[in-house]
Amino acid sequence: MPPARKRTRKYDPVKTRAAVLAQFGHARDAVLTLTPEQLALPTRLGAWTVRELAAHITMALRTVIRGVAAPEPASRDLELLDWPLATRKYAGDVDHDTREIAEAAAEDLPALAALYEETGRALADALESASDNRLITTRFGGARLGDFLVTRTVELVVHTDDLHHATGLAVPYDRQALAACTRLLADALAVKASGGSVEVRVPPYAVVQCVEGPRHTRGTPPNVVETDPLTWIRLATGRTSWQDALATAAVSAGGERADLSSLLPVLG
Repeated sequence: MPPARKRTRKYDPVKTRAAVLAQFGHARDAVLTLTPEQLALPTRLGAWTVRELAAHITMALRTVIRGVAAPEPASRDLELLDWPLATRKYAGDVDHDTREIAEAAAEDLPALAALYEETGRALADALESASDNRLITTRFGGARLGDFLVTRTVELVVHTDDLHHATGLAVPYDRQALAACTRLLADALAVKASGGSVEVRVPPYAVVQCVEGPRHTRGTPPNVVETDPLTWIRLATGRTSWQDALATAAVSAGGERADLSSLLPVLG
């Protein structure tokens, strides 16, 4: 039986657009400081080097640019809360496309800089010309531009963290981008494990109830999981394990139903 549908959270479209542009700017500024040796470093993303990671960050936004430039699709096939659970199906395509972009940049640092400059300019133009209600074609199906931009905050924040992990660079996180990313991944957990017996808290951005069982309505919940936004994002995307997060006290979990290990990751 498919998971029960939750009511989709509302996101401020003006803030979301600004967050996408701001977080891309932070990533761009960091990438353009990298040396050839840093671009060749491994990442926690399988066989990807930092070069592939840097290329993928632009690709995640070029889907928006292409979608706005193409004819509007006939139907809306992708709801916002469908996206986190649909990403695994397209992982192979993403890897192939990313490697093609990275190979085009080769060892030429000016080419990578030009890729970022062109992507930023084209993205700003695309967002200026299209409304949030416009449907765009994505690899996941027809989607509202406003919804798809929320998914781009996840791509940008998660891969900013990947970049930091691989290179040690202290790349800033736009507060609104971090908030949207945290909330979407928390809501995805509530869809994947529908219920009300466990309360998951990710202050200051999200609180959701999930997991089948007795629903808590008053007082202190008997089953509570609490963590910070970046730890939650790493758990939800498989960058860290439940066991490691508990061992380092990055997450607290109280109650007999508060073990989320079997439900993670929630992103593809």
